[in-house]
Amino acid sequence: MKQLAALLALPLLVGAAAPEPDLSAANVRAHITYLAGDSLRGREAGTPQFDLAARYVAAQMKGLGLQPMGGDGTFFQPVPLVAFRTVDQGALSLKSKTGGVTRLVFGKDYLVGGNPLNPKLERDAPLVFVGFGLVAPEHGRDDYRGLDVKGKIVVALSGAPKFLQTEERAYYRNARVKLAAAEARGAVGFVSVNTLTGEKLYPFANAVRQYQSWGMTWRKPDGKPFMASSIPTLATVSVAGAHKLLGPDTDRILAAAETKEGEVKGVELPLSLHAVLHSEIRAVESKNVVGLLPGTDPRLKNEYVVLSAHLDHIGVTPPVKGDAINNGALDNASGVATTLEVARLLRASKQDLRRSVLFLIDTAEEKGLIGAEYFARNPPVPKSAIVANVDLDMPILTYDFTDVVAFGADRSSIGPSVKRAAARMNVKLSPDPTPDEGLFTRSDHYRFVEQGVPAVFLATGYANGGEAATKLFMAEHYHKPSDDLSQPIRYDTAAKFAWLNYEITRELADGPRPSWNKGDFFAAKFAKGR
Repeated sequence: MKQLAALLALPLLVGAAAPEPDLSAANVRAHITYLAGDSLRGREAGTPQFDLAARYVAAQMKGLGLQPMGGDGTFFQPVPLVAFRTVDQGALSLKSKTGGVTRLVFGKDYLVGGNPLNPKLERDAPLVFVGFGLVAPEHGRDDYRGLDVKGKIVVALSGAPKFLQTEERAYYRNARVKLAAAEARGAVGFVSVNTLTGEKLYPFANAVRQYQSWGMTWRKPDGKPFMASSIPTLATVSVAGAHKLLGPDTDRILAAAETKEGEVKGVELPLSLHAVLHSEIRAVESKNVVGLLPGTDPRLKNEYVVLSAHLDHIGVTPPVKGDAINNGALDNASGVATTLEVARLLRASKQDLRRSVLFLIDTAEEKGLIGAEYFARNPPVPKSAIVANVDLDMPILTYDFTDVVAFGADRSSIGPSVKRAAARMNVKLSPDPTPDEGLFTRSDHYRFVEQGVPAVFLATGYANGGEAATKLFMAEHYHKPSDDLSQPIRYDTAAKFAWLNYEITRELADGPRPSWNKGDFFAAKFAKGR
């Protein structure tokens, strides 16, 4: 109750007409300071502390004069969730055709996660290695060709071959796509094996630290959890553990996976896997925060540009250097703060918008883009009226950026709009500097793409010291307690990022309706009939 009283006493950060960089910097500083404070304990979705953060955002939206678009006249869109996590380390053992049994070692060979459908899950079936598990007919590639996986457990390398264009590679490395391919061929379980690149990017030891974190999905109207695929992921296997599954060819397979073509031949393994997993499952309630700035054009005001940022972070985990609270200052208090500042700038502008703008501050991004998915499938306006999404997630604000990476911009007419807006600020657009990370499918904008909506995810770039700043953050602070207010956050840079997104939002709100480029890969996957 004391926290709520303090929240309601906070000043509403409303200013005069834009641009006022000092005011913008002060506003963003105030937002980040509150949202990344220890009192909110990392803003994990489904916790009282997340709800406090959501109330703060709603209070700011109200003070800015945005219209509530959640439900029942509020800014809150309820998001019913199912939370799940493993309650133990599981038990995984390999059995050879000669009867020998090898137990896999938790934390060294493998990790397990929870399952939202079964508190106890058991599988005992032969293993089939399917390379990357890539099925890409447009490239004549089918890693399942010649393999029978019906009734068996699929073993697949994480990631996707490097010959794929960066955003298409992100699509094919996505777990949902891989599970769907396995399920379509009758598999009964899935095991993911880390590649050398994958383990370098996401150290296995860091995953071990967080293995009992809650996973989440959203609940359907019938109360059942939404599942993109019914076959379970039984384990993630480390590079060290891979040798126990793939045998003497492991080093050759992992080396081949690093080549451009990534030609790794699948094979039926001389092993079966017995896996027993135990999960804790519970219903959880959370919320998206949604506000509307109406357009003024008699026709175009019924079309909507969505500006989004996720409010949640990963909460409290086992400590690092004595600190267990993952404050999420840059991931993603910074994105929320700059989104709120864009709303203020648009409200303060003396120039009306033609289209309407929806400001979406969503939940459970860290759990698999869940809040954004729920919104994109259940928007408060007609789905066909949403014309574009711009997502602000984890801008690195510790240096003065002079370029940005606009993931997805080249796939639609949003690209030229972003380029024009950036050019007005002498900011350049750069290509994805880290294609192995698959960032295009790892932030909230992708849930709009899956609904056929052109979308872009904006990140600060590698120029002018950005490479060093980004690599330092990813190595030392990403998903760790040190992503807090002790970082050298430059609030003048935050003001600049907010103004850039103001320019982009105005371009999209006032210009021609955004459209996919002809023949685009993602348009063909998701936008047919839109």
